[in-house]
Amino acid sequence: MEHSLPQVSSPWRTATLIASAVAAAELVILLVLGVTLLAKPVSDQVRQAAEAKVFAPVKVKPRAAVTVGEPKLSRGETSVIVLNGSGRTGAAAAKAAKVRELGYTIGTVGNAPRSDFTRTLVMFRPGYRAEAVRLAADLKLKIVGPLDGLRGSDLLGAHLALIIGS
Repeated sequence: MEHSLPQVSSPWRTATLIASAVAAAELVILLVLGVTLLAKPVSDQVRQAAEAKVFAPVKVKPRAAVTVGEPKLSRGETSVIVLNGSGRTGAAAAKAAKVRELGYTIGTVGNAPRSDFTRTLVMFRPGYRAEAVRLAADLKLKIVGPLDGLRGSDLLGAHLALIIGS
């Protein structure tokens, strides 16, 4: 047996669809109005807050002055190992000749463990900072620091390491 049910169109279903469409249209209109009315003031406040943060004065702590003291060794007693960290052939030998002219003892001349040093620098064994500062001043160098990337045994008895950069 077959039954056929009559198709009944409910008036509540049509009313629900129309009400949903009206509500969706109102929501879209409210969102557009909200964005257009609020976007400018909000963006101005965000921009002002960002500018205030970026342009605020930076508080910088002054560095404590490092006292170096007087060197314990004379230039002739200070042994310097000269290492080529630039990769240029003969750079260490040329700088070693200059250091020797200043009165320092040259321990050895060779290549640094790396060849990508961009600046020439002086490294010192613990206790020989004053001698390193003096050598840097003699060579008009600005970078002086403790052994970094080198061990004390790499200096082969020298007090200082002069790393030649490009």
